Amino acid sequence: MAGLALEGPNPDVDVLDGINGLAKDAPHWVNRAMEYIGEYGIIAGLAVLCLIAWWGARRRSDAPAAIAGLVWAPLAAGIALLANIPIRAFVERPRPFKDHAGLEVLIPGKSDYSFVSDHATLTMAVGVGLFVASRKYGLAGIALALAEGFCRVYMGVHYPTDVVGGFALGTAVALLLAPVAQALLVPLMTAVGRSPVGWIAWFVQAPGAVPSAPAGSTSTGTGGHGGLGAEDERMIAGGSAAPSRRRDRDKDLAA
Repeated sequence: MAGLALEGPNPDVDVLDGINGLAKDAPHWVNRAMEYIGEYGIIAGLAVLCLIAWWGARRRSDAPAAIAGLVWAPLAAGIALLANIPIRAFVERPRPFKDHAGLEVLIPGKSDYSFVSDHATLTMAVGVGLFVASRKYGLAGIALALAEGFCRVYMGVHYPTDVVGGFALGTAVALLLAPVAQALLVPLMTAVGRSPVGWIAWFVQAPGAVPSAPAGSTSTGTGGHGGLGAEDERMIAGGSAAPSRRRDRDKDLAA
């Protein structure tokens, strides 16, 4: 296929020319910064964001479920990138700089097809995956994905519709497969959290985090006080017996 070519006025090309035109007028150092940000920086920023979200999720009472959601974010990105392989092969859209002279191409030499953008697909899948697990971090991740899409057009390596297609693909994979992923990952993370191997348990749930009680469980101890130790049981028993002992002593004094 020729790949999404349109006759006459083409808004896709007009937006490309407008955004890429900013690179033509920008200082060299700005374009170098955009090159590194658009190629590596935003992806690295999303990785750091996932680590920050994981650090907080470890301390939640539902740590295994929260960690499962965070694990799904990069997995969704990987699945979306695999799904993009046949899409690119089917559409076969050339990079914009091959069909449109005069673009300011910040990263020359890319020879693969343009639709859809791998970077846009990956970043949006991670952002939406984070949003499923945590609204706060998810919004930050989606904002980074939008910035990535702008960078790809600014750099002259993608059409705007390449980016929009990547956003759609990443979002679809992260949302549609999330229920299946959670159903598989939550039991796995729960099992890892209960593992006797210390460092793995620490990885899933922070020391001191309050674990979720199993469904239908009302007590973990043998004395019926829900997780209290033997010393706590004796203190409760002694406290409840104290009033009766005081009443017996008062009766003896009255006699």
